[in-house]
Amino acid sequence: MREGFTLAKERLQTDMTMGSPVKIILNFTIPIFIGNMFQQFYSMADTIIVGKFVGTKALAAVGSVGTIMFLILGFLQGLTAGFSVLTAQRFGAGDMAGMRKTVGTAAVLSVGITIVMTVGSMLAMKPLLMFMHTPEDIFQDAYTYIMIICAGIAASVLYNLLSGVLRALGDSKTPLYFLILSAVLNIGLDLLLILVFHMGAAGAAYATVVSQGVSGIGCLFYIAKKVPLLKLHREDFRIEVYMAKMQLAIGLPMALQYSITAIGTMMVQSALNMLGSMSVAAFTAANKIEQIGTQAYVALGTTMATYCAQNMGAGQIKRIRKGFRAATIIGSIYSVLLAIPMVTVGKYLVYFFVSGDVSAIMGQADIYLKCVGIFFIPLTIVNVYRNGIQGMGYGLLPMMAGVAELVGRGVVAMLAAWKHSYVGACLASPFAWVLAGGLLLVMYFKIMKHQEKYFVS
Repeated sequence: MREGFTLAKERLQTDMTMGSPVKIILNFTIPIFIGNMFQQFYSMADTIIVGKFVGTKALAAVGSVGTIMFLILGFLQGLTAGFSVLTAQRFGAGDMAGMRKTVGTAAVLSVGITIVMTVGSMLAMKPLLMFMHTPEDIFQDAYTYIMIICAGIAASVLYNLLSGVLRALGDSKTPLYFLILSAVLNIGLDLLLILVFHMGAAGAAYATVVSQGVSGIGCLFYIAKKVPLLKLHREDFRIEVYMAKMQLAIGLPMALQYSITAIGTMMVQSALNMLGSMSVAAFTAANKIEQIGTQAYVALGTTMATYCAQNMGAGQIKRIRKGFRAATIIGSIYSVLLAIPMVTVGKYLVYFFVSGDVSAIMGQADIYLKCVGIFFIPLTIVNVYRNGIQGMGYGLLPMMAGVAELVGRGVVAMLAAWKHSYVGACLASPFAWVLAGGLLLVMYFKIMKHQEKYFVS
């Protein structure tokens, strides 16, 4: 078994149980960060091209369903990320047969859940848009866009599952290559379907789904050709109740974490919708600008999930503590470097998203960027500690922090809706980050104290 374990690590390049935590975390995070940036091109290309060539109302339509996309696709992304935690733990422990079994089980579970989510989301979409007070002048475009996205859920699941498996085994570069390819394809399809075939918001949605499908199929072919360690056999796809329960025990809380966050964001979106399409457009453009920079936190969190999972499997608790410390320092330094341009000149990036009179929304976009920019360090804490704790195998505790995040974001959003306050809507997420981050730190210290006692004894 150890011989196969060593060979696997040689081929997959990254053994996170040895070496400098700072160097390993940085080397693993950077490709994920770049990949996340290209993944943002899926929605950014839609936003820019729709805003520039279709109009502000179409931009608002695409933006108004962004939170619903996060609710649905985020749930599935969290689920597949949870499945890969067990894969990384088995890999870190040197159990290659068990590792393959986790991948086969995850595949079967993902297929079933994808079918249910696709049908359920499409049936519930129109009532949901009405419940969120989607403005009448953008309702039809918003409905068309999100229905196409829901119909293509399987494409997103395929990529997220396979890229998660590759990262669990130490390969953060291959998913990046396929994301670059699909991002370029997405932009090309956006231009073709919107400018040539005049398909509007629907064209942007089709471009997104096709591009995601290409990235997923690319990962599948790569694994089949280049990663013999992941060559699964028929028995690997046979569901064992014990294994399925373990997968779901980690995957479902992580999936619900994403959904809880999305529900809070939907409450903010509902408050925004009451302010009119111009406020929605300003918030959408500013949110896209923020997401360009904050993808580093998502990447750092993904790294910590894999890092902690591998080291947990190897029983290296002290090394996990060193990893948390290193990731916190890295994220805090980045937060300061990001906040300075975000709160000073970030508003001028609105020109990339809107044609015509940009001044109509630039002021509101600037308010949003200032509100979030000064709270990036709490956002670091949320991503690093939530994902790291999940990587250690604790699924429920981070979800409770997500509930606190939902409460914080929801209360501020309701107050914003009551007062018809745009500033209030902008402060909802920062307040949630502070609340959840504080709770996660408390959880972390208690978990580490317990684990260190356990392994010493």
